[in-house]
Amino acid sequence: MTRKSIFITGGGSGIGRAIAQKFAKEGWFVGLGDISDSGMAETARLIGEANCWSVNFDVRDRAAWDSALEGFSSAAGGRIDVLANNAGIPIGGSLILNSEDEITRCLDINLKGVLFGAQAAYPHLKKTAPGSCLLNTASAAGIYGSAGGSVYCATKFGVRGITESLDGEWAGVGINVRSLMPSFIDTPLLDMVPNAGTNEHIRARVHASGLEITPVEEVAEAAWRAVHEDQMHWPVGKTAKRIAFGARWMPGRVRKQSRERGAMQLLGD
Repeated sequence: MTRKSIFITGGGSGIGRAIAQKFAKEGWFVGLGDISDSGMAETARLIGEANCWSVNFDVRDRAAWDSALEGFSSAAGGRIDVLANNAGIPIGGSLILNSEDEITRCLDINLKGVLFGAQAAYPHLKKTAPGSCLLNTASAAGIYGSAGGSVYCATKFGVRGITESLDGEWAGVGINVRSLMPSFIDTPLLDMVPNAGTNEHIRARVHASGLEITPVEEVAEAAWRAVHEDQMHWPVGKTAKRIAFGARWMPGRVRKQSRERGAMQLLGD
């Protein structure tokens, strides 16, 4: 039997690296797509270079997607079983403080990148269906909008919508479509600033809010289960699960908490 394969964008660090490690451990051949050669090299070292194939490309480039997946398919023996649409960037802070360039870049990477990836992956996933999977990294920010995260939430609600739409579109050909909805995960993204107008790292804001930071390995485990179990959305971490529960059963309380956090943020700005 031909070895199964997964292609992961953002595979040079964080969630993408953790997913690569999990699937490689389970015997899969792994494809890495990223703009960081050094990051991909480190992921390859961790999982074993014989277990992976890498390509430097920008998920905003539609033609580059076709080239990347064709190259990986060839390296993987002609099959792609899973595309992990994971590449994404954070942006935060009040909308009035976000620059046009920051907004455009976030929308292009977090939304266009997912749509282009889905388009490019379709013929490959159709070949390995039934049971192949498009796995999109959404976020707890795609469950309920958070104050200070309007642009990022818009992209992650978009990823959620793409997942639900394609789940309907692709069911007939046997392609599963899933989303991961992690809360604050212990990755290098937490050490970035949310926008150019602040010097405070995201990690500091999370700690100040009293929220937990979830180990990245929990996302990788959820990714493995998402590929193999019949559940479309996968909240990961206590915060994500709490938001999902509250948004469904106590929406008024969730709204009140969001408004309180928003008021505090405006005072801080």
